Amino acid sequence: MAGPTSPARRTRVGILIFDDVEVLDFAGPFEVFSRTRTVPGAESRRDDAAAPFEVFTVARTPAPVTATGGLVVTPRHSFADAPPIDIVVVPGGFGTRPLLDDRETLDWIAARSREAQLTTSVCTGALLLAKSGVLAGRRATTHYLALDLLASLHDPARVEREQRVVDDGVITSAGVAAGIDMAFHVVERLCGRAVAEETARYIEYPLAFVTSGRGAS
Repeated sequence: MAGPTSPARRTRVGILIFDDVEVLDFAGPFEVFSRTRTVPGAESRRDDAAAPFEVFTVARTPAPVTATGGLVVTPRHSFADAPPIDIVVVPGGFGTRPLLDDRETLDWIAARSREAQLTTSVCTGALLLAKSGVLAGRRATTHYLALDLLASLHDPARVEREQRVVDDGVITSAGVAAGIDMAFHVVERLCGRAVAEETARYIEYPLAFVTSGRGAS
């Protein structure tokens, strides 16, 4: 007789952080994924029994990271000890510019993206995806002030200048708050619209943005 079935592992969401990362770029998706539940209501948020996602931050080293505005964040994992990641989230911020020449970080993004179920970016995180080769042959977007820079690193014809979220296998999103829309797009894609809508109601986020039909292409 077969033994008891072990519970399914939650989908692991690994969010890259680094010095001068934009706070909402990583905190917005973190909030969406960590508050998502397959059972509605406040009580389901008191534990992780109905949580489809396990969310954690990852940095190159275990040392605290100083985000935009001086917020200091201690990463949950370093590159060396991070577990397998199902959904990679690469946020943006002014700290992306030095990382465009950081081979260790670019190689980590490329390797983790090959292993992951989904790779996503927020804001200028798309620049790192482009430089690491993850966006090759795909449409993408970024913060409106960095669209030309993205075009210089990527195929200009594949840079979407009007979309808030672009899903072309790799999911990229526009600036800062658009990362929340990106996260809801992923929740809807993996867990269904009802779960995305209920989670949006719980965090009181405008439901107009929670759809794969508007703002995603």
